[in-house]
Amino acid sequence: MNITASRSKELIEIEEKHGAHNYHPLPVVLERGDGVYVWDVEGKRYYDFLSAYSAVNQGHCHPAIIDAMTEQARTLTLTSRAFHNDKLGKFNSYMTSYFDFDKVLPMNTGAEAVETAIKIARKWAYEKKGVAETDAQIIVCDNNFHGRTTTIISFSNDENARKNFGPYTPGFIKIPYDDTEALEKALQQDNVAGFLVEPIQGEAGVYTPADDFMRRSKELCEKYNALFIADEIQTGIARTGALLAVCGKCTCEGSCERQETYARPDILILGKALSGGAFPVSAVLADDDIMNVIHPGQHGSTFGGNPVAAVVAIAALDVVKEESLAQNARELGNYFRKKINEYIETTDTVTLVRGRGLLNAIVINDSEDSDTAWNICLKLRDNGLLAKPTHGNIIRFAPPLVMTKEQLDECIDIIIKTLKDFE
Repeated sequence: MNITASRSKELIEIEEKHGAHNYHPLPVVLERGDGVYVWDVEGKRYYDFLSAYSAVNQGHCHPAIIDAMTEQARTLTLTSRAFHNDKLGKFNSYMTSYFDFDKVLPMNTGAEAVETAIKIARKWAYEKKGVAETDAQIIVCDNNFHGRTTTIISFSNDENARKNFGPYTPGFIKIPYDDTEALEKALQQDNVAGFLVEPIQGEAGVYTPADDFMRRSKELCEKYNALFIADEIQTGIARTGALLAVCGKCTCEGSCERQETYARPDILILGKALSGGAFPVSAVLADDDIMNVIHPGQHGSTFGGNPVAAVVAIAALDVVKEESLAQNARELGNYFRKKINEYIETTDTVTLVRGRGLLNAIVINDSEDSDTAWNICLKLRDNGLLAKPTHGNIIRFAPPLVMTKEQLDECIDIIIKTLKDFE
């Protein structure tokens, strides 16, 4: 690590000495955030181009979200679900209206929400579709990322996440991503409960499928009586230029919030930006004919649906609507890809930019096992912008959706200037 600042070096050494080594962070130590900016312990300011993997869509420490959280924290933080609280009903009503579903089941983390969706889908298959108990299969895609629980890594392609963590949980069928022929073939099995899919594969390098992949997948699930399960933990809440990425290529001219989804999920999984990065909040939404298979004692969480989470989520979604963040993401995303494509025409350093809204990635012209993308991110850090590689030679760019065009222009200049140093 090339760290000259003594305080940063000391803090990183303490973290590595006493903490499990389950992450490989960029060597920068942050202590403050505001909007699109973060500051390190030496006081240097950076543009945040990761947004905590799209958890901070509303910007760091958005005052409306922080005010809601602190006010509730002074009043009542947790009752568990052993008792009712005065905020959960409002949250449930708000969420189901906002996303147009009958029911919501609140949890805390994204992985918990995925596990919840899997349990609901299996129970639905046994009780509504007539699949023999323990025989249900869920179709998933190659190169997926839905979390790192034991169940989820059982159907992961990431050997780093899988190796030496078995035995693995059965009950999953893997198919290629963006392949409706493979999906239809898999759906023809009688014991399929559903199809779990990311509308855009973020961890796989912002792999963006064909515009009709979500719609065709939904149609096939309907044809074969299987649930269409959309994992929108990273892509949802305005990140891709629409409220949900299952809208596909968004064509609406006004507010996205009340548009019919391009491929309405049977089960919708949300997290990350559902709290604006202020508090762990996740949720699974479905209509009554699916969600009502869950009865008391069959699933739960001590912290799921707690009062702080409820008010934080409502405030975070209010910000998305009131500040037109989906529209801003769509406009700035189109502009970002246009400017990066103009640069790509002049260089061999970058071969491709892809994405939707303000979830984008560039592919560096080097092998996946090279350190070029990592070194570029180190140089971006030196130049005042924070990003991380994924899959070796891919760099993801996902700034907070509150970014202005003037700020984005400055960031594009930093990115292109940095990339030119590697030509």
